[in-house]
Amino acid sequence: MKRKARAFLFDMDGVIVDSNPVHRVAWVEYNRRHGVETTPEMHERMYGKRNHVLIRDFLGDHLTDEEIDRHSELKEELFRRMMLPRIREALVPGLRSFLERYRGVPMAVASNASPENVEFVLREAGLGEFFPVALHGGEVARAKPYPDIYLRAAELLGVAAAECVVFEDSATGVEAGVAAGMPVVGLSTTHETLEGVEVLVRDFNDPALEAWLSGALATVS
Repeated sequence: MKRKARAFLFDMDGVIVDSNPVHRVAWVEYNRRHGVETTPEMHERMYGKRNHVLIRDFLGDHLTDEEIDRHSELKEELFRRMMLPRIREALVPGLRSFLERYRGVPMAVASNASPENVEFVLREAGLGEFFPVALHGGEVARAKPYPDIYLRAAELLGVAAAECVVFEDSATGVEAGVAAGMPVVGLSTTHETLEGVEVLVRDFNDPALEAWLSGALATVS
Protein backbone atom coordinates (compact mmCIF):
# COMPACT_ATOMS: atom_id res chain seq x y z
CA MET A 1 0.00 0.00 0.00
CA LYS A 2 1.21 3.53 -0.67
CA ARG A 3 -0.16 7.02 -0.27
CA LYS A 4 -1.04 9.23 -3.22
CA ALA A 5 0.39 12.28 -1.43
CA ARG A 6 3.20 12.06 1.10
CA ALA A 7 4.64 15.59 1.41
CA PHE A 8 3.51 19.22 1.34
CA LEU A 9 5.56 21.94 -0.38
CA PHE A 10 4.69 25.56 0.38
CA ASP A 11 5.43 28.79 -1.40
CA MET A 12 5.89 31.53 1.20
CA ASP A 13 4.55 34.98 0.20
CA GLY A 14 0.79 34.69 -0.17
CA VAL A 15 0.71 31.10 1.12
CA ILE A 16 2.35 31.04 4.54
CA VAL A 17 2.10 34.75 5.19
CA ASP A 18 -0.10 37.29 3.43
CA SER A 19 2.87 39.58 2.87
CA ASN A 20 2.14 40.78 -0.64
CA PRO A 21 0.29 43.92 0.58
CA VAL A 22 3.43 44.91 2.50
CA HIS A 23 5.66 44.06 -0.47
CA ARG A 24 3.51 46.37 -2.60
CA VAL A 25 3.92 49.25 -0.15
CA ALA A 26 7.65 48.57 0.12
CA TRP A 27 8.05 48.63 -3.67
CA VAL A 28 6.12 51.90 -3.92
CA GLU A 29 8.38 53.55 -1.34
CA TYR A 30 11.60 52.06 -2.67
CA ASN A 31 10.87 52.88 -6.31
CA ARG A 32 9.86 56.43 -5.36
CA ARG A 33 13.24 56.92 -3.68
CA HIS A 34 14.72 56.28 -7.12
CA GLY A 35 12.35 58.50 -9.10
CA VAL A 36 9.96 55.77 -10.26
CA GLU A 37 6.21 55.79 -9.59
CA THR A 38 4.84 52.27 -9.20
CA THR A 39 1.78 51.49 -11.31
CA PRO A 40 -0.87 48.77 -10.76
CA GLU A 41 0.56 46.96 -13.78
CA MET A 42 3.98 46.89 -12.11
CA HIS A 43 2.41 45.35 -9.01
CA GLU A 44 0.84 42.63 -11.14
CA ARG A 45 4.23 41.82 -12.62
CA MET A 46 5.66 41.43 -9.11
CA TYR A 47 4.05 38.17 -8.07
CA GLY A 48 6.18 35.04 -8.06
CA LYS A 49 9.34 36.64 -9.48
CA ARG A 50 12.84 37.08 -8.10
CA ASN A 51 13.97 40.57 -7.16
CA HIS A 52 16.71 40.60 -9.79
CA VAL A 53 14.08 40.36 -12.51
CA LEU A 54 11.88 42.99 -10.86
CA ILE A 55 14.65 45.52 -10.29
CA ARG A 56 15.69 45.40 -13.94
CA ASP A 57 12.01 45.80 -14.84
CA PHE A 58 11.31 48.65 -12.40
CA LEU A 59 14.60 50.57 -12.23
CA GLY A 60 16.21 49.84 -15.60
CA ASP A 61 18.17 47.27 -17.53
CA HIS A 62 21.30 49.46 -17.41
CA LEU A 63 22.09 48.44 -13.83
CA THR A 64 25.10 46.23 -13.15
CA ASP A 65 24.71 42.93 -11.33
CA GLU A 66 26.36 44.46 -8.26
CA GLU A 67 23.92 47.39 -8.29
CA ILE A 68 20.98 45.03 -8.62
CA ASP A 69 22.23 42.96 -5.68
CA ARG A 70 22.45 46.10 -3.54
CA HIS A 71 18.99 47.34 -4.57
CA SER A 72 17.58 43.92 -3.71
CA GLU A 73 19.17 43.95 -0.27
CA LEU A 74 17.92 47.45 0.52
CA LYS A 75 14.38 46.82 -0.70
CA GLU A 76 14.07 43.64 1.35
CA GLU A 77 15.49 45.35 4.45
CA LEU A 78 12.70 47.90 4.03
CA PHE A 79 10.12 45.12 3.64
CA ARG A 80 11.27 43.34 6.80
CA ARG A 81 11.11 46.55 8.85
CA MET A 82 7.56 47.12 7.65
CA MET A 83 6.55 43.49 8.16
CA LEU A 84 8.01 42.82 11.61
CA PRO A 85 5.26 44.42 13.76
CA ARG A 86 2.48 42.56 11.92
CA ILE A 87 3.93 39.25 10.82
CA ARG A 88 2.02 36.93 13.16
CA GLU A 89 -1.31 38.55 12.41
CA ALA A 90 -0.49 38.33 8.69
CA LEU A 91 -0.23 34.53 8.67
CA VAL A 92 -2.74 33.09 6.20
CA PRO A 93 -5.83 32.12 8.25
CA GLY A 94 -5.82 28.55 9.48
CA LEU A 95 -2.16 27.94 8.60
CA ARG A 96 -0.85 27.17 12.08
CA SER A 97 -3.64 24.75 12.94
CA PHE A 98 -3.20 23.09 9.52
CA LEU A 99 0.52 22.59 10.16
CA GLU A 100 -0.22 21.13 13.59
CA ARG A 101 -2.87 18.82 12.19
CA TYR A 102 -0.51 17.42 9.57
CA ARG A 103 2.65 17.50 11.67
CA GLY A 104 3.53 13.96 10.60
CA VAL A 105 3.64 14.89 6.91
CA PRO A 106 7.08 15.99 5.61
CA MET A 107 6.93 19.69 4.70
CA ALA A 108 9.17 22.17 2.92
CA VAL A 109 9.18 25.84 2.00
CA ALA A 110 10.16 26.51 -1.62
CA SER A 111 10.15 30.23 -2.32
CA ASN A 112 11.65 32.62 -4.85
CA ALA A 113 12.22 35.01 -1.92
CA SER A 114 15.65 35.95 -0.59
CA PRO A 115 17.27 33.71 2.06
CA GLU A 116 17.00 36.56 4.57
CA ASN A 117 13.24 36.82 4.00
CA VAL A 118 12.65 33.07 4.29
CA GLU A 119 14.62 32.96 7.53
CA PHE A 120 12.86 36.10 8.81
CA VAL A 121 9.34 34.80 8.21
CA LEU A 122 9.93 31.36 9.70
CA ARG A 123 11.76 32.78 12.72
CA GLU A 124 9.48 35.69 13.54
CA ALA A 125 6.29 33.68 12.92
CA GLY A 126 7.60 30.77 14.99
CA LEU A 127 7.14 28.23 12.18
CA GLY A 128 10.64 26.86 11.68
CA GLU A 129 9.92 23.61 13.53
CA PHE A 130 7.47 22.53 10.82
CA PHE A 131 9.87 22.84 7.91
CA PRO A 132 13.00 20.65 7.93
CA VAL A 133 13.64 21.95 4.42
CA ALA A 134 13.40 25.65 3.56
CA LEU A 135 14.65 26.68 0.12
CA HIS A 136 15.08 30.19 -1.29
CA GLY A 137 15.33 31.36 -4.88
CA GLY A 138 19.11 31.41 -4.99
CA GLU A 139 19.46 27.69 -4.27
CA VAL A 140 18.49 26.55 -7.77
CA ALA A 141 19.72 27.58 -11.20
CA ARG A 142 16.28 28.47 -12.55
CA ALA A 143 13.56 30.28 -10.60
CA LYS A 144 9.85 29.62 -10.88
CA PRO A 145 8.09 29.12 -13.32
CA TYR A 146 10.72 26.41 -13.83
CA PRO A 147 10.17 23.36 -11.60
CA ASP A 148 13.71 23.26 -10.16
CA ILE A 149 12.96 24.46 -6.63
CA TYR A 150 10.05 22.06 -6.14
CA LEU A 151 12.02 19.12 -7.51
CA ARG A 152 14.89 19.99 -5.17
CA ALA A 153 12.55 20.22 -2.19
CA ALA A 154 11.10 16.80 -2.97
CA GLU A 155 14.61 15.37 -3.30
CA LEU A 156 15.69 16.77 0.07
CA LEU A 157 12.57 15.39 1.75
CA GLY A 158 13.17 12.01 0.13
CA VAL A 159 9.73 11.94 -1.51
CA ALA A 160 8.92 11.32 -5.18
CA ALA A 161 7.75 14.41 -7.03
CA ALA A 162 4.39 12.87 -7.93
CA GLU A 163 3.74 12.27 -4.21
CA CYS A 164 4.12 15.94 -3.25
CA VAL A 165 1.33 18.52 -2.99
CA VAL A 166 2.26 22.13 -3.77
CA PHE A 167 0.52 25.14 -2.19
CA GLU A 168 0.74 28.26 -4.37
CA ASP A 169 -0.86 31.67 -4.85
CA SER A 170 0.67 32.87 -8.14
CA ALA A 171 0.45 31.79 -11.77
CA THR A 172 4.25 31.54 -11.88
CA GLY A 173 4.28 29.21 -8.90
CA VAL A 174 1.43 27.07 -10.21
CA GLU A 175 3.30 26.66 -13.48
CA ALA A 176 6.38 25.51 -11.55
CA GLY A 177 4.42 22.96 -9.54
CA VAL A 178 2.65 21.56 -12.57
CA ALA A 179 5.95 21.37 -14.47
CA ALA A 180 7.37 19.37 -11.55
CA GLY A 181 4.54 16.84 -11.98
CA MET A 182 2.93 17.77 -8.67
CA PRO A 183 -0.74 18.50 -7.92
CA VAL A 184 -1.18 22.14 -6.90
CA VAL A 185 -3.57 23.61 -4.34
CA GLY A 186 -4.22 27.27 -5.17
CA LEU A 187 -4.85 29.92 -2.54
CA SER A 188 -6.85 32.96 -3.62
CA THR A 189 -4.92 35.34 -1.34
CA THR A 190 -3.37 37.09 -4.35
CA HIS A 191 -5.54 36.21 -7.37
CA GLU A 192 -9.22 35.35 -7.52
CA THR A 193 -8.57 32.64 -10.11
CA LEU A 194 -5.60 30.41 -10.88
CA GLU A 195 -5.38 28.18 -13.93
CA GLY A 196 -3.99 24.69 -13.55
CA VAL A 197 -4.73 24.04 -9.86
CA GLU A 198 -6.47 20.93 -8.56
CA VAL A 199 -8.55 22.98 -6.13
CA LEU A 200 -8.73 26.71 -5.32
CA VAL A 201 -9.31 27.63 -1.68
CA ARG A 202 -9.71 30.85 0.25
CA ASP A 203 -7.25 29.88 3.02
CA PHE A 204 -6.41 26.90 5.24
CA ASN A 205 -9.80 27.11 6.95
CA ASP A 206 -11.67 26.53 3.69
CA PRO A 207 -13.67 23.25 3.92
CA ALA A 208 -12.86 22.57 0.27
CA LEU A 209 -9.21 22.01 1.24
CA GLU A 210 -9.91 19.17 3.66
CA ALA A 211 -12.40 17.66 1.24
CA TRP A 212 -9.76 17.56 -1.50
CA LEU A 213 -7.00 16.32 0.80
CA SER A 214 -9.15 13.44 2.04
CA GLY A 215 -8.89 12.04 -1.48
CA ALA A 216 -5.28 13.07 -2.11
CA LEU A 217 -4.12 11.35 1.08
CA ALA A 218 -6.19 8.20 0.62
CA THR A 219 -4.31 4.91 0.48
CA VAL A 220 -4.21 3.06 -2.81
CA SER A 221 -2.83 -0.33 -3.76
